[in-house]
Formats: sequence, C-alpha cells, structure tokens
Amino acid sequence: MASLSTSLPKPSFQHPNASINLPDHLHNSCLVPRNLSFQRLGLISQHGLFGKVKIARCSHQAEALVDSNTQISDVPILTCSEAFERLKKNRENQKGKQQFLAMYSSIFGGITTDTSAMVIPLDDHMVHRGHGVFDTAAIVDGHLYEFDQHLDRILRSASLAKINLPFDRENIRRILIQTVSASKCKTGSLRYWLSAGPGDFQLSPSDCHQAALYAIVIQDQSPHDSRGIKVVTSSVPIKPPQFATVKSVNYLPNALSKMEAEENDAYASIWLDNDGFVAEGPSMNVAFVTKEKDLLMPAFDKILSGCTAKRVLTLAEGLVKEGKLHGIKIDDVTVEEGKKADEMMLIGSGVLVRPVVQWDNQVIGDGKEGPITRALLALILEDMKSGPPAVRVPVP
Repeated sequence: MASLSTSLPKPSFQHPNASINLPDHLHNSCLVPRNLSFQRLGLISQHGLFGKVKIARCSHQAEALVDSNTQISDVPILTCSEAFERLKKNRENQKGKQQFLAMYSSIFGGITTDTSAMVIPLDDHMVHRGHGVFDTAAIVDGHLYEFDQHLDRILRSASLAKINLPFDRENIRRILIQTVSASKCKTGSLRYWLSAGPGDFQLSPSDCHQAALYAIVIQDQSPHDSRGIKVVTSSVPIKPPQFATVKSVNYLPNALSKMEAEENDAYASIWLDNDGFVAEGPSMNVAFVTKEKDLLMPAFDKILSGCTAKRVLTLAEGLVKEGKLHGIKIDDVTVEEGKKADEMMLIGSGVLVRPVVQWDNQVIGDGKEGPITRALLALILEDMKSGPPAVRVPVP
C-alpha cells in the first residue's frame, strides 16, 4: 500500500488563463496549489461574491425567503484572497451534524483538509448539466466497508453515462484510500464522484478538457436509529430503468420523493414501477418478510443495484440455515403483497436495515420492529466490524 507521501497521479487538465498566484499565507494554511484559479472554480466573477442576500430555503427550514427589502446594489468585487477569506468565514458559520474532514480533487491534483477549499468548478458539467455519477462507502473502525463493490458500481455507472475515466481503477482506488487516510477518520463515510469535467456551459462535454474525480470524507455525529418508521407511496414519477440503474447525480426525483414523505410525516416514499410493482425508496432498497417466512426483494433490473441489499441477501442465507427464514426470493412484489407482509424494511448504506411499521394507512405486521429485520441489522453491523477481507479494506 502506498504511503501518503507518495505523489498522487495528475490528470492532463489544461485550461487557458487557469493560473493565479495566491498569497503565501493561503499556501501555508491549506493544501491549495499555486496554479489554482478561483475564477475557474466559480468563486469570483465580475459581479463579486456573497452579496447581502438571505438564502432561500425549503418550507421546513427555519430561515425565511429572500427579504424584499434587501439592498443588493453594493455587491463587492473581491480579490482572490478576499473571496477565500469569505469562504472560510462562511464555513465557520455553518454548524451541522456532519464534518468534512478531507477532500480530493483532480482539478487541483491533491487532498485538502481545509473546508473552505472544498469546492468544485462552476463550469463542471456535473454542476450545470448533471453529467456525473457518484458512490459511497462506509468507514468503520478504520476500514472501508464494501469499498471494492461500490467502486465497481461507480465505474459501471461512469461507463453508462459515457464519462471517460481520469485515471485507471487502481489509481482511483489508491487516491480514495489516501484521502480517507489523510482525514484520520475512523468512523464515517467516503463519498466520491466522477464527472465529465469542467470546460464550458454547453450541453455536450466535447470541449471538456478532462474528466474529473472528486472525493470527500464525512464524519457524521448522528447516532444510528433503528426504530420503526412510516413510509408512503410516492406520487413523484420513478426514473426510467435506463437512468434508475445508474447512480448519477440527477437526484431531483429522489429529493422530491423524500420531501413528499416528510410533508406526510413519513421517513421515505416508496416508488412503484410502471407496471405497479414495488420498486425502491429514494435512496434505499425495499424488502419484505412474507407470512411464509420468505425474504422477498424486488429484482434489480429496473432499479439501482444496492450493494448493501445484495450483501444482506448473502447474510440472510445464514438465517435460512438456522431455520429463522424459509427461503430468499427475488421477484415482483405487488403493493397488496407488500402491505400484507409480516415485516417490511428499507436497506441501504445510510439506513443499513431499517424496519418499516406502517405503509400509507396500513400497519405492517403487528406494528413493531420485526425479528428478522432486527436479525439482519445485527448481521450487517457485525459484518461491518469483523467481516471478511472481501468487504473490509483497511486504511493505513
């Protein structure tokens, strides 16, 4: 395994007027290369940055919409150092449950632990055209869980999205592991993106100079919650299979589906496919335990192939051997079958295995967290801490 002192591979990204000299104190404070252009990163323009405008928020957020009395005529034109200082101050004012510990960007060809430098170019086609794919991996006790499985999936997604790789698989793998190592994060998550890259604001990426790789290490202070939840049937149209099977950044339907659930005092919405069968949640798979004690899950041909869901199917074989489950089935699931099941659960890298106790107005089973759901959660938690090397990659 290469140490952190090993230089990371550099993409062949070139762009006219891409260089700008930063003050020495910025180079001393964070990992920002001397040829970094904040104009290229979309941080400054002739119109300046950070005018006196309140941020418009969703209806469930506390902050009000833009104040009509706000004066915006005196928008400042900032130097590079002034823009950077405002970025730092803006980050300092953002307090949340998630901490961003390290970021890699192939644009500046390195890792930074300064959150104010964790930015991407505005002309990146992932930003303004949604031409990008992403994936994630949990960090548990200094190990990346199902890292290679997730890495294979993002490479498949990139191929389907016609995104050329900036590096080969092994170099991408090495960069991601080094980013986690630099973060010193023992428990959290790694999220990473492959993008068509920056270049212009056209629709086609033909003038993009180089595909881009970004990664960030997130430490979340939220405790894991295994309490039973309510779900509702989504009225937001499901993505067609061609797009649903790709883990792209086009998550507007997913976000609207999640917001619809929250508006109905539920945790998530459940999508149905075009034939009316149960499909998936906005960021997780769905599974059921039938009255015959079969673990039943919809097929992955029209939805995203969940890495955690497939691992749960493997671990569930142990429950079959113990006699707690009769069998495991991958098949179409009607809404009636789902609502009459003894147990229902959501499965994903974020929720792990979360029991569902109510779907719309229908109580699932006896309305309590089911024994099979609890057993599968225990199995996945144990697998994350002491599973085989195939699913646990150590971070040096």
